[in-house]
Amino acid sequence: MINLILKIFIKDYKNTADKNVRRKYGMLGGLVGILLNICLFAIKLFTGIFTSSIGVIADAFNNLSDAGSSVITHIGFKLSGKPADNDHPFGHGRIEYLSAMWVSIIILLVGFELLKSSVAKIISPNDITFTSASVVILIIAILAKIWMYLFNTKIGKAIDSQTLKATAKDSLCDCISTLTVLAGLICSKLTNINIDGYTGLIVACFILYTGYQTIKDSLSPLLGNPPDDELVREIESTVLNHDEILGIHDLVIHDYGPTRFMMSIHAEVSAKGNILEMHDKIDLIEKELCEKFDCDAIIHMDPIETDNEIINTLKPMLENYISGIDKSITLHDLRVVSGPTHTNIIFDVVIPYH
Repeated sequence: MINLILKIFIKDYKNTADKNVRRKYGMLGGLVGILLNICLFAIKLFTGIFTSSIGVIADAFNNLSDAGSSVITHIGFKLSGKPADNDHPFGHGRIEYLSAMWVSIIILLVGFELLKSSVAKIISPNDITFTSASVVILIIAILAKIWMYLFNTKIGKAIDSQTLKATAKDSLCDCISTLTVLAGLICSKLTNINIDGYTGLIVACFILYTGYQTIKDSLSPLLGNPPDDELVREIESTVLNHDEILGIHDLVIHDYGPTRFMMSIHAEVSAKGNILEMHDKIDLIEKELCEKFDCDAIIHMDPIETDNEIINTLKPMLENYISGIDKSITLHDLRVVSGPTHTNIIFDVVIPYH
């Protein structure tokens, strides 16, 4: 069914590498979330008012917050697809990260409000009206949320979207919270013990936990994540595939959104080579990286001596010594500068953050 929806609403839906297709995936996810969550909010609110259950009402407003989150998701994907301009030369891709953060904030606010309502309900409980219709409605809501979890997980993985993955997690938590409310209603019916306020409290805690997880995940790329290991290996393999490149170091990747990044890298070349030919080769490798990874690439050319006896003797000695300090430390840019009174050995090392 999910594939059928994608096929109907997204032309060339299998080409997820295309920026426009990716944006349409996100916008479709937002629209589906808006429609389903508004429907769930309406039927749960009616059920909650009819049964006087704060747990059901809390769950209804959780769905309303999800609908608001889906609105932000839809708008976020739409705006993130805007091209670069004078004020934003690297595009608007980070809007997707911001939309995920706002979704998280809404979830947290709803959680706090429902927490207060549930505590008040525990202090001053009301009688609950149990009906078979309310049970059926909650079961339908659980099934709908399971489908939404599967839908958002599938499209979130397809386009590697943090926003949609967070929405999928939220849908799974909604399943658990609605199941908790349902269990509370049945328990109240069978035992005549009113635990409605406590089930509302559990739902509020689920919502707050989901908000905490999603805000943590959405803030991380804004603060700056390390690049994916597989991406780093692919970049290194692409550059080192050229015979003229003897080694690389200082790879830095700047993330400007899920579909936009910039990289800079130092490439070692022989100091004996023709500088104009080397420069031309570096330009060609930059172009290859840009086309392969759909990014901007800058390569700094580092000339190194390959036939210097002193350097060739010193390098393994230094690497062995440095490895004794910490095996994760790497060495590059080794130079030996001789003088009339002494000789300087100069090199750079890359050290771990700790």
